[in-house]
Amino acid sequence: MKTVLKEAKERMQKSLEAFEQHISTVRTGRANPAVLNRIQVNYYGAMTPLNQMATISSPDPRTLVIVPFDKSVLGEIEKAIRDSDLGFNPNNKGDSIFINVPTLNDERRRDLVKAVRHMAEESRVAIRNIRRDANDELKEMQKENLLTEDDLRLGEHEVQKLTDEFIGSVDQRLKSKEEDIMAV
Repeated sequence: MKTVLKEAKERMQKSLEAFEQHISTVRTGRANPAVLNRIQVNYYGAMTPLNQMATISSPDPRTLVIVPFDKSVLGEIEKAIRDSDLGFNPNNKGDSIFINVPTLNDERRRDLVKAVRHMAEESRVAIRNIRRDANDELKEMQKENLLTEDDLRLGEHEVQKLTDEFIGSVDQRLKSKEEDIMAV
């Protein structure tokens, strides 16, 4: 039973981490280098993540600065950012790229909140699926006489506690991200 609980907890933790990584790429009103994590740049014929070919920093709340390791790809980086759905207009300064992060209008903020809520719901569903899998495994163990009925109930209760804990974490992070998006 302990292995089932341990495995369920690890899988739920991975789902939570994936959700956190996903929402970190959603733009808020402030400049955040993580919003560029999903940008892929054509680097000598291979699509390469931007954060693997440049340093990305935020010297102030409204500016992102990208300094590539190889200056010859500045044009490709600029094109990749311009073609993304982030709505940024990069400025090539010859050795680096500056991005002024515009403030979000109310409609765009509402759209972003809706997208983040959808991501949170997908994460909750993944966690519930892990709960179902763990409960099925426990029931299978009971059928094979590896668990008593009391142990099965105890195991299901523990799995539910884990599920509630991780869904609570998703909800907490969702609330925090919504506040970031809606902050002016």
